Amino acid sequence: MNIVNKLTIRHLKKNKRRTLITIIGVIISVAMVTAVATLGVSFMGLMQRQSIATNGEWHVLYKDVNKTQLEAIKADDATKELVISRDRGFSLLKGSQNDNKPYLFIKEYNTQGFEQFPIKLNKGRLPQANDEIVISEEIAKTAKVEYKIGDTLTLDIGERLGVDSEGNDQVLVQHNSLQAENGEITETLRNTTTATYTVVGIIDRPTWEPTWAPGYTVISYVDENIMGADDTVHATVVLSEVKKSLYSHAEDVAKENKIDKQSIAFNNDLLRYYGITNDDRIQGLIMSMSVIIMAVIIIGSVSLIYNAFAISVSERARHLGMLSSVGATKRQKRNSVFFEGVIIGLISIPIGIISGLVGIGITFWFINSIIEGALGITEQLTVIVTPWSILIACGVSMLTIFISTYLPARKASKISAIEAIRQTTDVKLTGKAVKTSKFVRKLFGIEAEIGLKNLKRNKRRYQATVFSLIISIVLFLAVSFFTSNLHKSLELSQDGVNYDIQVSTYNEPADKSNRLLKSILSLDDITEYNVIKSLHAYSKIEEAVIAPELQEMVKNDKSLLTDGKYPYYVIINALSDESLQAYATAIGAKYEHLQDPNQLNAIVIDTTRYEDEVAKKYVETKAIYTKIGQSLDLTYVENQTGEDKPLTKVEVAALTDQLPMGIYPAGLGGLNIVVSETVMNQMLIDKQNFDIQTAFYLKSNNPLATQQGIEELVESNMYVLNVFQIRQQDEQMIMLMSVFTYGFIALITSISIANIFNTISTSISLRKREFAMLKSIGMTPKGFNKMINYESIFYGIKSLLYGLPISVLVMYLVHRSLMNSFNYEFTLPWKSIVYVIIAVFLLVSSAMLYSSSKVKKENIIDALKQESI
Repeated sequence: MNIVNKLTIRHLKKNKRRTLITIIGVIISVAMVTAVATLGVSFMGLMQRQSIATNGEWHVLYKDVNKTQLEAIKADDATKELVISRDRGFSLLKGSQNDNKPYLFIKEYNTQGFEQFPIKLNKGRLPQANDEIVISEEIAKTAKVEYKIGDTLTLDIGERLGVDSEGNDQVLVQHNSLQAENGEITETLRNTTTATYTVVGIIDRPTWEPTWAPGYTVISYVDENIMGADDTVHATVVLSEVKKSLYSHAEDVAKENKIDKQSIAFNNDLLRYYGITNDDRIQGLIMSMSVIIMAVIIIGSVSLIYNAFAISVSERARHLGMLSSVGATKRQKRNSVFFEGVIIGLISIPIGIISGLVGIGITFWFINSIIEGALGITEQLTVIVTPWSILIACGVSMLTIFISTYLPARKASKISAIEAIRQTTDVKLTGKAVKTSKFVRKLFGIEAEIGLKNLKRNKRRYQATVFSLIISIVLFLAVSFFTSNLHKSLELSQDGVNYDIQVSTYNEPADKSNRLLKSILSLDDITEYNVIKSLHAYSKIEEAVIAPELQEMVKNDKSLLTDGKYPYYVIINALSDESLQAYATAIGAKYEHLQDPNQLNAIVIDTTRYEDEVAKKYVETKAIYTKIGQSLDLTYVENQTGEDKPLTKVEVAALTDQLPMGIYPAGLGGLNIVVSETVMNQMLIDKQNFDIQTAFYLKSNNPLATQQGIEELVESNMYVLNVFQIRQQDEQMIMLMSVFTYGFIALITSISIANIFNTISTSISLRKREFAMLKSIGMTPKGFNKMINYESIFYGIKSLLYGLPISVLVMYLVHRSLMNSFNYEFTLPWKSIVYVIIAVFLLVSSAMLYSSSKVKKENIIDALKQESI
């Protein structure tokens, strides 16, 4: 070790406090990088395990392949495991007491399929031959049909045939809900064949069976060895290595073996948790998110560590000058600072990595019970440490330390012996440089003027402190904006289901609907409900106030207009009095105005969202540009004649973007309005032939048990749709994203606070002689406090003047990057901006008061003698 490096180590030991502050700063930075990297990997690992536990472990599916094609897929180098399956079809369940689930759905797997898919056996064993089945325990629970192990079932198995929205024949699968009207099934079974099975076991209801599925899942065995040449099966592949090329590789396999490209499916729910997608816009979004997060971390870390090294070099100026005077070269002085960075890094990086992992582990320990209980997640968050995450943490930390030491090292190399010994580099004064406005002195007094002159005299320290504050402001606002927009984007991409169970009836008398509701609400586990009566109408809207996307379409095609207006379809939703009152209070509308039968008022939901299939974007837009007090003319189509007839005119009582439970966004060209039952009844006076749907929307602690209880009511003309799986998946994603984003904000906030305190406290410590001189010429403690307070205000104002405009620019750039996959208006986070303004002044004042309180205790004579810290 050369003499310069030895002197550097000695200097670090001598200035223990400064060295410790620098080490702590680097530890915080490294811990943050490690925590974010580990957080991302651990969340992805959790969602991978949860997806596998719910839907099984598979990556690629080739549908309807023959025996030759199956052999080729099995022989492919990328194939690790091969699951063979077949959807045998549906059979009517004789004696079923569940009108919403009248079928058995027969699914066949080979032995590997029983391992790769979540099939939980309760009794007996799994099938080993193609004439054996295991049945779902739900058959006994909800259909009230008892089967025992050893029973023989003879089934007529076929495919379900229904009609689509255009009236064409459609083959229905297990994911398609039952087609029924007025309590009668409107679909049929066709191409039936007879098969006989022996029951060999009983399983739990499969997690991958949709809650609205019309068939109880029963599972049999498929043996590839007895497949005929014309038989087809589904080949589900578990890949030996999951990488982005799997999409093109699957297509190549299909092409080589003459498999229809349309028959390839991918387990996108699982693959996206590996960070793999075949959607370029989502891949671009992931990349931009990663770049933004990493840039924020590096900028935050550099701003914290740079100040520590810059202040260290400022303190060592005389020491470095003395080295110059005895022959030290520029390179040696520069390397002295780099060596200091290496020493700090060797100590801080291992401690920071361990601290980050321990911190994440503690965080997971606290939140595991919360997310498991609230979201029904069966897997637990565990700390996953990969070589890549540690290497990324080390690499980013080393890069941060290098960037942080580079400028101070250059500055150190340029310090001459005479300048350093005389200490003339930091402070260079002219009368003009420290000149202040007379207005400051008249308005705030001599203390404010002295404080402002101090800031101008110590310009570099002043700029360093303001820079730290600006960085902290920009980091906090950028990260909070980024995370809130990420949250909003995630919500836009979800299905928007905000309930567990929907119970629908058509054209039922009010007394019968009320009886049904009371019966449902008497069931256990229901936590929240909403009652909505809805009917469809139309309204012609002026071109100037329609959605902006529709305005663009109309510019290109004027034929879309009718009589110069655009025809909107309008969904009129009538809430029960209790629900309407709660909703009106939530959005700030007057409940009494909505109940007036003489003045028909409505709440208009003026914001909608939809997925643009052409642009491949999730869009949030204004549904209509209207104002409170304006009216909508509603028409309807008469069932018998098909003619448009006037319905009524409603006045806009309130505008909102909040949807009540059970109401979906109307989409582009549609409009949701909310009225009271009184107003809807008034609309329908003297009018007939209306299809009014009454729906009860429920949330439950146990949706499956609640569904069973409702179905046991055996009401005719009642349809039950259980969508808790969709809502649960949506809430899981949003909850986990919230934990990640708010954790990220907490880390950025802590590093910003540490940065501000570090910079200001060091700046105050370096001014001990200056404060002692002011006291020696008669400045009172009260005057000293006023000066410090004014300096705090100047720091805060200057940092906000620069920080807020830069933050707005950064937020706009973040918004633009997200607009590759989403489309919604750019809005400033005013709450966050107000919090930042308050926080800046509180933090600066606290740091100044804390630091100055230590300076006050200094003896004036000792402080005046002290040349450097």
